[in-house]
Amino acid sequence: MDPFMKEFEHLIIELEKIKLATNNFDQTQVIGSSGFGKAYKGELSHHKGRSLVAVKRLDRKFGQGDPEFWKEVMMLSRYSHKNLITLLGYCNEAGEKILIYEYASNGSLDRHLSSKLSHGLGVSRYVLMLQGG
Repeated sequence: MDPFMKEFEHLIIELEKIKLATNNFDQTQVIGSSGFGKAYKGELSHHKGRSLVAVKRLDRKFGQGDPEFWKEVMMLSRYSHKNLITLLGYCNEAGEKILIYEYASNGSLDRHLSSKLSHGLGVSRYVLMLQGG
């Protein structure tokens, strides 16, 4: 194994386990989509145990690719913060690029931001809220 990859070896999750957790990427399991692709909900075993997870599957039609995938694996596996979703694993198998995150039951920050801004909360007021003001 490449020495670079050795650091992330504990995060590898087999594609078959991901397919099982998402019912083979069934549309009823979709919880969102982004510039990376669709996100699915499932229950999966990973290096921290077994839990509800969000499975982000790369769809190259959105312009993302290998560099963005590996950047996310590197950044989120090396850094943790109470306001960051935890990366629990990844899959780089059979042409698939999949990221596994802890499931955020309250939704994503970007969803909350767009909701607050669309309901008339001005950007300057929101920045004050983020700064604790």
